[in-house]
Amino acid sequence: MTGRERVIRALEFKKPDRVPRDLWWLPAVEMFREEELEKLLHEFPMDIDYPDFTPGVAKVQQDSNLPNFTVYGLENPVVGSYIDEWGSIWNVREDGVIGEVKDPVLKDLDRINALQPPWDFLETTNLSTVDRQCRESDKFMISGITARPFERLQFLRGTENLYKDLIKNKAEIMEVRDIVHSYHLAHIEKWLETEVDALWLMDDWGGQDNLLIPPEIWREFFKPLYKEYCDLIHDAGKYVFFHSDGCIEKVFEDVVEVGIDAINSQLFTMDLEKIADTIKGEITFWGEIDRQYLLPFGEPAEVKAGVRKIRGFLDGEDGGLIAQCEWGKNDPDENVRAVFEAWAETAETKAKA
Repeated sequence: MTGRERVIRALEFKKPDRVPRDLWWLPAVEMFREEELEKLLHEFPMDIDYPDFTPGVAKVQQDSNLPNFTVYGLENPVVGSYIDEWGSIWNVREDGVIGEVKDPVLKDLDRINALQPPWDFLETTNLSTVDRQCRESDKFMISGITARPFERLQFLRGTENLYKDLIKNKAEIMEVRDIVHSYHLAHIEKWLETEVDALWLMDDWGGQDNLLIPPEIWREFFKPLYKEYCDLIHDAGKYVFFHSDGCIEKVFEDVVEVGIDAINSQLFTMDLEKIADTIKGEITFWGEIDRQYLLPFGEPAEVKAGVRKIRGFLDGEDGGLIAQCEWGKNDPDENVRAVFEAWAETAETKAKA
Protein backbone atom coordinates (compact mmCIF):
# COMPACT_ATOMS: atom_id res chain seq x y z
CA MET A 1 0.00 0.00 0.00
CA THR A 2 1.44 3.40 -0.94
CA GLY A 3 1.45 6.38 1.38
CA ARG A 4 -1.24 8.05 -0.71
CA GLU A 5 -3.47 4.98 -0.59
CA ARG A 6 -2.85 4.58 3.14
CA VAL A 7 -3.85 8.17 3.97
CA ILE A 8 -6.96 8.05 1.78
CA ARG A 9 -8.05 4.82 3.47
CA ALA A 10 -7.54 6.48 6.87
CA LEU A 11 -9.61 9.50 5.79
CA GLU A 12 -12.41 7.32 4.45
CA PHE A 13 -12.35 4.75 7.29
CA LYS A 14 -11.44 1.93 4.92
CA LYS A 15 -8.91 0.03 7.04
CA PRO A 16 -5.40 1.12 6.05
CA ASP A 17 -2.71 -1.54 6.56
CA ARG A 18 -1.26 0.66 9.32
CA VAL A 19 -1.72 4.17 10.69
CA PRO A 20 -0.20 6.69 8.24
CA ARG A 21 2.77 8.76 9.45
CA ASP A 22 3.48 12.48 9.27
CA LEU A 23 6.25 14.43 11.00
CA TRP A 24 6.56 18.20 11.33
CA TRP A 25 9.66 19.94 12.60
CA LEU A 26 10.54 23.49 13.48
CA PRO A 27 13.10 25.08 11.14
CA ALA A 28 15.65 24.81 13.96
CA VAL A 29 15.67 21.01 13.67
CA GLU A 30 16.60 21.16 9.99
CA MET A 31 19.06 24.00 10.62
CA PHE A 32 20.92 22.50 13.58
CA ARG A 33 20.03 18.79 13.80
CA GLU A 34 19.86 17.64 10.20
CA GLU A 35 21.65 14.33 10.77
CA GLU A 36 19.20 13.30 13.51
CA LEU A 37 16.28 14.28 11.30
CA GLU A 38 17.52 12.32 8.29
CA LYS A 39 18.14 9.25 10.42
CA LEU A 40 14.63 9.26 11.86
CA LEU A 41 13.01 9.81 8.45
CA HIS A 42 15.00 6.86 7.12
CA GLU A 43 13.85 4.70 10.04
CA PHE A 44 10.22 5.72 9.72
CA PRO A 45 9.31 6.75 6.16
CA MET A 46 6.48 9.27 6.11
CA ASP A 47 3.25 8.80 4.15
CA ILE A 48 2.56 12.52 3.69
CA ASP A 49 4.65 15.07 1.83
CA TYR A 50 4.48 18.75 0.95
CA PRO A 51 5.62 19.79 -2.55
CA ASP A 52 8.34 22.39 -3.07
CA PHE A 53 7.39 25.62 -4.82
CA THR A 54 8.50 29.25 -4.98
CA PRO A 55 6.49 31.78 -2.94
CA GLY A 56 5.77 35.09 -4.62
CA VAL A 57 6.89 38.56 -3.69
CA ALA A 58 4.48 41.45 -3.11
CA LYS A 59 5.28 45.06 -4.03
CA VAL A 60 5.22 46.06 -0.37
CA GLN A 61 8.02 43.56 0.18
CA GLN A 62 9.97 44.74 -2.86
CA ASP A 63 9.76 48.32 -1.57
CA SER A 64 11.02 47.36 1.90
CA ASN A 65 14.59 46.88 3.06
CA LEU A 66 13.45 43.97 5.28
CA PRO A 67 13.68 40.30 4.25
CA ASN A 68 10.42 38.58 3.32
CA PHE A 69 8.07 36.61 5.55
CA THR A 70 5.12 34.89 3.84
CA VAL A 71 2.00 32.89 4.66
CA TYR A 72 4.23 29.84 4.21
CA GLY A 73 6.59 31.01 6.97
CA LEU A 74 10.39 31.17 6.89
CA GLU A 75 12.70 28.42 5.75
CA ASN A 76 15.68 29.34 7.93
CA PRO A 77 14.58 32.05 10.38
CA VAL A 78 17.29 33.96 12.19
CA VAL A 79 16.93 36.76 14.71
CA GLY A 80 15.67 39.90 13.01
CA SER A 81 12.67 41.69 11.50
CA TYR A 82 10.75 40.58 8.41
CA ILE A 83 7.88 41.92 6.31
CA ASP A 84 4.99 39.76 5.13
CA GLU A 85 3.07 40.03 1.87
CA TRP A 86 0.39 42.23 3.46
CA GLY A 87 2.94 44.66 4.93
CA SER A 88 2.97 43.65 8.61
CA ILE A 89 6.32 43.41 10.37
CA TRP A 90 7.38 40.18 12.11
CA ASN A 91 10.07 39.82 14.75
CA VAL A 92 12.11 36.64 15.16
CA ARG A 93 13.88 36.53 18.52
CA GLU A 94 15.41 33.06 18.43
CA ASP A 95 17.20 31.40 15.53
CA GLY A 96 15.20 28.56 14.04
CA VAL A 97 11.87 29.56 15.61
CA ILE A 98 9.08 31.34 13.73
CA GLY A 99 8.45 34.83 15.12
CA GLU A 100 5.33 36.91 15.60
CA VAL A 101 3.84 40.16 14.33
CA LYS A 102 4.94 43.18 16.34
CA ASP A 103 3.97 45.95 13.90
CA PRO A 104 0.60 45.21 12.22
CA VAL A 105 -0.05 47.11 9.02
CA LEU A 106 -3.64 48.06 9.92
CA LYS A 107 -3.19 49.50 13.39
CA ASP A 108 -5.72 52.23 12.52
CA LEU A 109 -9.13 51.05 11.27
CA ASP A 110 -9.57 54.39 9.50
CA ARG A 111 -7.11 53.03 6.91
CA ILE A 112 -9.41 50.21 5.77
CA ASN A 113 -9.96 51.86 2.40
CA ALA A 114 -6.22 51.68 1.75
CA LEU A 115 -6.02 47.97 2.53
CA GLN A 116 -5.44 45.91 -0.59
CA PRO A 117 -4.86 42.16 -0.74
CA PRO A 118 -1.41 41.22 -2.08
CA TRP A 119 -2.66 39.93 -5.42
CA ASP A 120 0.86 40.34 -6.81
CA PHE A 121 2.09 37.80 -4.25
CA LEU A 122 -0.35 35.24 -5.63
CA GLU A 123 0.46 36.12 -9.23
CA THR A 124 4.18 35.61 -8.66
CA THR A 125 3.87 32.42 -6.58
CA ASN A 126 5.27 29.68 -8.80
CA LEU A 127 3.58 26.27 -8.47
CA SER A 128 4.83 24.98 -11.82
CA THR A 129 6.77 22.05 -10.33
CA VAL A 130 4.01 20.86 -8.01
CA ASP A 131 2.23 18.58 -10.49
CA ARG A 132 5.44 16.80 -11.44
CA GLN A 133 6.24 16.18 -7.76
CA CYS A 134 2.74 14.81 -7.17
CA ARG A 135 3.01 12.44 -10.12
CA GLU A 136 6.46 11.21 -9.15
CA SER A 137 5.57 10.60 -5.50
CA ASP A 138 3.51 7.78 -4.03
CA LYS A 139 2.92 9.88 -0.91
CA PHE A 140 -0.20 11.84 -0.07
CA MET A 141 0.56 15.44 -1.09
CA ILE A 142 -0.70 18.46 0.85
CA SER A 143 -0.55 22.08 -0.34
CA GLY A 144 1.24 24.90 1.38
CA ILE A 145 -0.88 26.83 3.89
CA THR A 146 -3.68 28.69 2.12
CA ALA A 147 -6.41 30.24 4.30
CA ARG A 148 -6.06 31.41 7.91
CA PRO A 149 -8.65 34.21 8.43
CA PHE A 150 -8.60 34.48 12.23
CA GLU A 151 -4.82 34.67 12.32
CA ARG A 152 -4.56 36.94 9.30
CA LEU A 153 -6.86 39.45 10.98
CA GLN A 154 -4.57 39.33 14.02
CA PHE A 155 -1.54 39.85 11.80
CA LEU A 156 -3.25 42.86 10.20
CA ARG A 157 -4.72 44.47 13.32
CA GLY A 158 -2.73 43.05 16.22
CA THR A 159 -4.27 40.42 18.51
CA GLU A 160 -5.53 42.77 21.23
CA ASN A 161 -7.04 45.16 18.69
CA LEU A 162 -8.85 42.32 16.92
CA TYR A 163 -10.42 41.05 20.13
CA LYS A 164 -11.76 44.53 20.80
CA ASP A 165 -12.94 44.88 17.21
CA LEU A 166 -15.04 41.72 17.43
CA ILE A 167 -17.08 43.44 20.17
CA LYS A 168 -16.83 47.18 19.48
CA ASN A 169 -16.09 47.55 15.76
CA LYS A 170 -18.07 44.71 14.23
CA ALA A 171 -19.01 46.46 10.98
CA GLU A 172 -15.46 47.60 10.29
CA ILE A 173 -13.77 44.31 11.13
CA MET A 174 -16.37 42.45 9.05
CA GLU A 175 -15.27 44.59 6.12
CA VAL A 176 -11.64 43.64 6.74
CA ARG A 177 -12.66 40.00 7.14
CA ASP A 178 -14.36 40.04 3.74
CA ILE A 179 -11.26 41.52 2.09
CA VAL A 180 -9.15 38.75 3.60
CA HIS A 181 -11.73 36.13 2.64
CA SER A 182 -11.76 37.16 -1.02
CA TYR A 183 -8.00 36.78 -1.10
CA HIS A 184 -8.11 33.36 0.56
CA LEU A 185 -10.63 32.11 -1.99
CA ALA A 186 -8.26 33.13 -4.79
CA HIS A 187 -5.34 31.49 -2.98
CA ILE A 188 -7.29 28.25 -2.66
CA GLU A 189 -8.30 28.39 -6.34
CA LYS A 190 -4.64 28.67 -7.31
CA TRP A 191 -3.75 25.49 -5.41
CA LEU A 192 -6.85 23.70 -6.72
CA GLU A 193 -5.35 23.95 -10.20
CA THR A 194 -2.57 21.61 -9.06
CA GLU A 195 -2.59 17.85 -8.47
CA VAL A 196 -2.15 17.91 -4.69
CA ASP A 197 -4.42 15.54 -2.79
CA ALA A 198 -5.44 18.00 -0.07
CA LEU A 199 -5.33 21.68 0.82
CA TRP A 200 -4.03 22.96 4.13
CA LEU A 201 -6.03 25.49 6.13
CA MET A 202 -5.06 26.73 9.58
CA ASP A 203 -6.07 29.05 12.41
CA ASP A 204 -5.06 28.80 16.07
CA TRP A 205 -8.42 29.15 17.81
CA GLY A 206 -7.57 27.98 21.32
CA GLY A 207 -5.73 28.90 24.47
CA GLN A 208 -4.60 26.49 27.16
CA ASP A 209 -8.08 25.56 28.37
CA ASN A 210 -10.61 27.39 26.21
CA LEU A 211 -11.25 29.16 22.91
CA LEU A 212 -9.59 32.53 22.47
CA ILE A 213 -12.94 34.09 21.57
CA PRO A 214 -16.49 33.05 22.57
CA PRO A 215 -17.86 30.21 20.40
CA GLU A 216 -20.83 32.39 19.42
CA ILE A 217 -18.52 34.99 17.91
CA TRP A 218 -16.44 32.26 16.25
CA ARG A 219 -19.57 30.85 14.63
CA GLU A 220 -20.79 34.26 13.49
CA PHE A 221 -17.53 35.63 12.08
CA PHE A 222 -15.49 32.63 10.98
CA LYS A 223 -17.50 29.42 10.63
CA PRO A 224 -19.17 30.51 7.33
CA LEU A 225 -15.73 31.15 5.83
CA TYR A 226 -14.46 27.66 6.66
CA LYS A 227 -17.64 26.16 5.20
CA GLU A 228 -17.08 28.03 1.94
CA TYR A 229 -13.44 26.93 1.79
CA CYS A 230 -14.36 23.29 2.42
CA ASP A 231 -17.12 23.31 -0.19
CA LEU A 232 -14.79 24.80 -2.79
CA ILE A 233 -12.08 22.23 -2.06
CA HIS A 234 -14.46 19.27 -2.00
CA ASP A 235 -16.07 20.37 -5.26
CA ALA A 236 -12.60 20.02 -6.80
CA GLY A 237 -12.32 16.45 -5.50
CA LYS A 238 -9.70 17.18 -2.83
CA TYR A 239 -9.52 16.76 0.94
CA VAL A 240 -9.36 19.47 3.62
CA PHE A 241 -6.63 19.29 6.26
CA PHE A 242 -6.84 21.82 9.10
CA HIS A 243 -4.45 22.77 11.90
CA SER A 244 -5.49 24.62 15.05
CA ASP A 245 -3.58 24.97 18.31
CA GLY A 246 -5.10 25.14 21.76
CA CYS A 247 -8.21 23.81 23.46
CA ILE A 248 -10.86 23.83 20.72
CA GLU A 249 -13.24 21.09 21.85
CA LYS A 250 -16.18 23.56 22.06
CA VAL A 251 -16.20 23.82 18.26
CA PHE A 252 -15.25 20.25 17.33
CA GLU A 253 -18.79 19.46 16.18
CA ASP A 254 -18.70 22.62 14.04
CA VAL A 255 -15.41 21.42 12.55
CA VAL A 256 -17.15 18.24 11.41
CA GLU A 257 -20.19 20.18 10.20
CA VAL A 258 -18.25 22.52 7.89
CA GLY A 259 -16.61 19.53 6.22
CA ILE A 260 -13.02 19.37 7.46
CA ASP A 261 -11.62 15.91 6.70
CA ALA A 262 -8.58 15.86 9.02
CA ILE A 263 -7.93 18.02 12.08
CA ASN A 264 -4.53 18.61 13.66
CA SER A 265 -5.07 19.85 17.21
CA GLN A 266 -3.48 19.75 20.66
CA LEU A 267 -5.46 16.79 21.95
CA PHE A 268 -3.68 16.75 25.30
CA THR A 269 -5.27 20.10 26.23
CA MET A 270 -8.74 18.58 25.85
CA ASP A 271 -11.06 15.89 27.18
CA LEU A 272 -10.24 12.89 24.99
CA GLU A 273 -13.14 10.83 26.29
CA LYS A 274 -15.61 13.59 25.44
CA ILE A 275 -14.09 14.06 21.98
CA ALA A 276 -14.30 10.33 21.32
CA ASP A 277 -17.93 10.20 22.44
CA THR A 278 -18.81 13.22 20.29
CA ILE A 279 -17.04 12.93 16.95
CA LYS A 280 -14.98 9.75 16.76
CA GLY A 281 -15.62 8.14 13.39
CA GLU A 282 -16.70 11.42 11.79
CA ILE A 283 -13.31 13.04 11.21
CA THR A 284 -9.68 11.96 11.00
CA PHE A 285 -7.43 13.06 13.86
CA TRP A 286 -4.19 14.21 12.20
CA GLY A 287 -2.04 13.86 15.34
CA GLU A 288 -0.79 15.14 17.64
CA ILE A 289 1.29 14.25 20.74
CA ASP A 290 1.74 16.65 23.66
CA ARG A 291 4.55 19.11 22.76
CA GLN A 292 4.22 21.13 25.95
CA TYR A 293 5.51 18.44 28.28
CA LEU A 294 5.89 14.95 26.79
CA LEU A 295 8.04 15.66 23.74
CA PRO A 296 10.43 18.21 25.30
CA PHE A 297 10.61 16.91 28.89
CA GLY A 298 9.18 13.40 29.07
CA GLU A 299 10.96 10.06 28.95
CA PRO A 300 10.46 7.78 25.92
CA ALA A 301 8.27 5.46 28.01
CA GLU A 302 6.01 8.41 28.91
CA VAL A 303 5.81 9.43 25.27
CA LYS A 304 4.75 5.92 24.29
CA ALA A 305 2.12 5.98 27.03
CA GLY A 306 0.82 9.22 25.51
CA VAL A 307 0.46 7.59 22.11
CA ARG A 308 -1.35 4.65 23.69
CA LYS A 309 -3.70 7.08 25.42
CA ILE A 310 -4.64 8.60 22.06
CA ARG A 311 -5.12 5.18 20.56
CA GLY A 312 -7.19 3.99 23.49
CA PHE A 313 -9.74 6.75 22.97
CA LEU A 314 -9.63 7.41 19.22
CA ASP A 315 -8.34 4.30 17.43
CA GLY A 316 -11.32 2.75 15.72
CA GLU A 317 -9.16 0.27 13.75
CA ASP A 318 -10.97 1.22 10.50
CA GLY A 319 -9.05 4.48 10.14
CA GLY A 320 -9.57 8.05 11.30
CA LEU A 321 -6.05 8.50 12.70
CA ILE A 322 -2.74 9.80 11.38
CA ALA A 323 0.40 9.35 13.49
CA GLN A 324 1.71 12.91 13.61
CA CYS A 325 3.81 14.99 15.96
CA GLU A 326 5.85 18.19 15.83
CA TRP A 327 9.58 18.09 16.59
CA GLY A 328 10.52 21.17 18.57
CA LYS A 329 13.93 22.83 18.67
CA ASN A 330 15.15 21.11 21.84
CA ASP A 331 13.04 17.93 21.84
CA PRO A 332 15.21 14.79 22.27
CA ASP A 333 15.27 12.70 19.12
CA GLU A 334 14.56 9.58 21.19
CA ASN A 335 11.20 11.06 22.18
CA VAL A 336 10.20 11.68 18.59
CA ARG A 337 11.34 8.16 17.71
CA ALA A 338 9.24 6.82 20.60
CA VAL A 339 6.13 8.38 19.03
CA PHE A 340 6.48 6.35 15.86
CA GLU A 341 7.63 3.22 17.68
CA ALA A 342 4.43 3.32 19.73
CA TRP A 343 2.27 3.86 16.65
CA ALA A 344 3.95 0.83 15.06
CA GLU A 345 2.90 -1.43 17.92
CA THR A 346 0.49 -4.21 17.01
CA ALA A 347 -2.91 -4.37 18.62
CA GLU A 348 -1.63 -7.19 20.83
CA THR A 349 1.35 -5.19 22.05
CA LYS A 350 -0.85 -2.18 22.66
CA ALA A 351 -3.27 -4.22 24.74
CA LYS A 352 -0.47 -5.49 27.00
CA ALA A 353 0.98 -2.01 27.62
